[in-house]
Amino acid sequence: MKLGRQINTLAYSEYLHLLENYKKFTDFNHLGLFRSILENGKLEPTQKLEVRDAVIEKFPKFFEFLQLKDPVTYFCLITYQQTLTAADSHQVWEEIKRNQQRILAVKKLGHRNIGTYAKHDCGYETCHLNGLMIKQGSWLAEEKIGFCTDKNEYPALSKSKMRRRDRKQQKQIIEQELAGDSTLSFRRLL
Repeated sequence: MKLGRQINTLAYSEYLHLLENYKKFTDFNHLGLFRSILENGKLEPTQKLEVRDAVIEKFPKFFEFLQLKDPVTYFCLITYQQTLTAADSHQVWEEIKRNQQRILAVKKLGHRNIGTYAKHDCGYETCHLNGLMIKQGSWLAEEKIGFCTDKNEYPALSKSKMRRRDRKQQKQIIEQELAGDSTLSFRRLL
């Protein structure tokens, strides 16, 4: 059985019916369900809160993974109808970062190309690359998951090149000194 329409056009009673019978629908989308709560114009703010709580209760694991998959939607859901200061907002984002690190460590993922981080999004509506799947670390990756514990490879690369150059220069200096000393010591023997 198919739902046959967008989830963000459902009424309150239809949301509750969908939650009870979600397994029957072949086109059911967890991420679409969470996003539709914010986008639905038919629901009152109190109904949105009730639907949000019911959906979180029904799908707690997906809601936790939503921090990694679509952190902006997660942030909007947990702060819905709250007035936040800049410090509160920053604190929530720091908590999301910590949870992202924890989820990545628990799931032992070798990459961070998940959800919104896997697509090009430069912010320009006219960009021909919008929505294009990208490789992590490429120049197309505008927003990527970054943690303070990450190692920046570019300074390390330049540092290794500098150390290699110094080793070569040191070797040349030693060879020159040995060449110069061997002639002196040879003359002393004569």
